[in-house]
Amino acid sequence: MSYSKPNRSSATKTKTRVEAAPISGMCVTCLDGCPGPCEIGRSALRGREVIYPQPYGKVTAGADKDYPIDYSHFNIQGTCVGACGVAADSDVATFPAVDCSTKVGADGSIAMDFPVFTGAVGSTYIARVNWEEIAIGAAISGIIVVAGENICGMDKNAEFKNGRIVKSPEMERRISAYKTWYEGKGGVIVQANVEDTKLGVPEYVIEKLGVEIFELKWGQGAKDIGGEVKLSSLERALQLKERGYIVLPDPSASSAQTAFKQGGISEFERHSRLGMVTEDGFYSEVERLRKIGAKYVTLKTGAYRPADLARAIKFASNAKIDMLTIDGAGGGTGMSPWRMMNEWGIPTVYLECLTYDMCETLKSKGAYIPPIAIAGGLSLEDHIFKALSLGAPYVKAICLGRALMAAAMVGKTNGKLTAEKMEAEGKPAEEGYLGLFAVGSHLKERFGDDFKKLPAGAIGLYSYVDRLKQGLQQLMAGARKFALPYIDRNDLVSLTREGAEISGIPYVMDSDRQEIDRIMNA
Repeated sequence: MSYSKPNRSSATKTKTRVEAAPISGMCVTCLDGCPGPCEIGRSALRGREVIYPQPYGKVTAGADKDYPIDYSHFNIQGTCVGACGVAADSDVATFPAVDCSTKVGADGSIAMDFPVFTGAVGSTYIARVNWEEIAIGAAISGIIVVAGENICGMDKNAEFKNGRIVKSPEMERRISAYKTWYEGKGGVIVQANVEDTKLGVPEYVIEKLGVEIFELKWGQGAKDIGGEVKLSSLERALQLKERGYIVLPDPSASSAQTAFKQGGISEFERHSRLGMVTEDGFYSEVERLRKIGAKYVTLKTGAYRPADLARAIKFASNAKIDMLTIDGAGGGTGMSPWRMMNEWGIPTVYLECLTYDMCETLKSKGAYIPPIAIAGGLSLEDHIFKALSLGAPYVKAICLGRALMAAAMVGKTNGKLTAEKMEAEGKPAEEGYLGLFAVGSHLKERFGDDFKKLPAGAIGLYSYVDRLKQGLQQLMAGARKFALPYIDRNDLVSLTREGAEISGIPYVMDSDRQEIDRIMNA
């Protein structure tokens, strides 16, 4: 079985001319005279541009590698006996009675109406233009939104003093959009990478903008380098180089400027530096963030080698942070090197199984275990249930990056079309939204006149979360678990021997063996 698809991908807009060789991905017969539609051929013309998913700024991308084990290798166990969390009474134990709320934070004081939150919506173009839809949708859904890295540094209108940020209209816009609709559940997290820390972003957002939850970022599941974006103008490239970013090719070089003017290159790349994690440095930074006013400190780590996962879990335990998000390979991005996204890192299921084993080790020592969140290519209610179950009781929430963004973008797109239709008929857009969105009337009743202020994309995200909630309620009711804390690893069964081996979840034919013997021999 071939898990990868080298040299051809819709993400890089490349394809082979004839059947591809399984190892190289090249055409079995490479023809002299072919204009080169494959990734190699495109690279011969456009070079480094073809490293990344295209078109930049218009897409989010997720790996197309078919990993040997994923969540489909596990099924959810149902039962017809009893109920956990409510009375075992058919008139009481109905699926709408399932409580899907969760809490994170070292003291459990960050409440969410549903156990999901957004991926890091950072400095990429697609993240910036969809922020209000995502943030407001998250706020009215009672979930967390994450403002990703490099927002202040990428703000064209940001003001700096002695190399430190003193004002960022873009960051202010982002925080305000969420807080305006915030009703006490969820929250806004701001991330920082190496550049953000150098620019003084933590101090700015905590002290000046009142951000309570601050996240240190070691990485993500889509790449093992720093964040990057593309820049379409020479002026912008020079501005960001002056702010201390790595910009390629060097926009101050005459050869790069000539190439840009002649069309040889059409864009520049802005890259972030690699973080250098040390144990003492991590503890010091957590303590510093708390001293400058962060009420909660969290950590986001990526699909690095198992030893690095151990570092993240152990350091997070020692520092008693408020949440650790672990992002597996095969997830999603606004811009990451395409081959890197497919071919590096530990896929989500494997990473979560390792996480469970490490948390069990800490538990045996009586150590503090931070609330864990799992990310990496998850999208629907069965994924949520399985990820909560596979990591129970340590996993408290699930990060849905591309999925929540997709819901917001589809809501925005269809909302725009509906608004145009309503305008042509001389009617307000919100009247059309009542027919477009299944949750429209509910939100109209909830918000009254303010309903017309809701972006269509925010309604789309809310609608998607509402669907996820009912879907999860149904799965949980079938397992007779009527609140999230009751979900455990016994709620899953492995469909393959390999899945059982890496997870410790029993193979389907071995499941319930002792209970079967007890029943049959009674």
